[in-house]
Amino acid sequence: MTQNSYLLALVGAGIGQSLSPELHEREARRHGLRYLYRLLDMDPPLHERSERLGDRIEHARLLGFSGLNVTHPYKQLVMPFLDQLAPTATRVGAVNTVVFTRDGKTVGHNTDVGGFAAAFARHLPRAPLGSVVQLGAGGAGAAVGHALLAAGVEHLTITDPHLDRAEGLAKTLNEHAGAERAEACAASEATRRLAHADGLVNASSVGTEHDLRLPLPEEALHPALWVADINYHPLLTPLLHAAGAVGCTVFHGGSMLVHQAAEAFHLFTGRAPSVAHMLADFAELTADGQAHT
Repeated sequence: MTQNSYLLALVGAGIGQSLSPELHEREARRHGLRYLYRLLDMDPPLHERSERLGDRIEHARLLGFSGLNVTHPYKQLVMPFLDQLAPTATRVGAVNTVVFTRDGKTVGHNTDVGGFAAAFARHLPRAPLGSVVQLGAGGAGAAVGHALLAAGVEHLTITDPHLDRAEGLAKTLNEHAGAERAEACAASEATRRLAHADGLVNASSVGTEHDLRLPLPEEALHPALWVADINYHPLLTPLLHAAGAVGCTVFHGGSMLVHQAAEAFHLFTGRAPSVAHMLADFAELTADGQAHT
């Protein structure tokens, strides 16, 4: 019997203005589905493993949810509370989509990898990939790092306020991608390397409405760089504004949001989403120039 009714939610902190409900529910209506998408906002956030997070997952399962999306800061913290991990989630070490199976299991997936890869291919199909600097090595950063190396980046420099986290990500990337293609370093060294880099990706939370700083010195930017920011509230983050002003090719995180949401929709429902329609929905929802998590 084909399932036509779904109850979903997003788990995160500070997600009160999320666009995920609208993106998912609009696509569901095009498929004739009954589809309710809610927010489970754990604010203030938990910065360490907690049974509260596990309790949220278990309560959602018992209440009959079909699945959950997971966002900052829980993409890595959620993993111990799941029954199974899909191969991509295992490889990346982060989960952003949880599917509740009919036999009561919780299966973690990662659609951020495919989401960033698709967005990158759409916006920068001919971008030079010799050397790229990445800011941020958390759950989203791990997905972006895997996507960048899969796209053909020859050398990826990763920095993070927690240098050990950047070192751990670089080690994992090299184990999967082969050779010494990823390297961790302090922020000052990463900034220095931008002078000879092809691209820059901000996979940190610096630059969102909660932290409207530049994630690196403005003078490090130069016109030969392409610059991507996975954040999208605001659409034109401080980094993208500064990069555009010096002549860089830039793209914001809205496309990644849509592509990862489309892949999650498929995991939840088995239906093939229309990415084109979902991109149009995002454009309509952010027509005032602002976007939300």
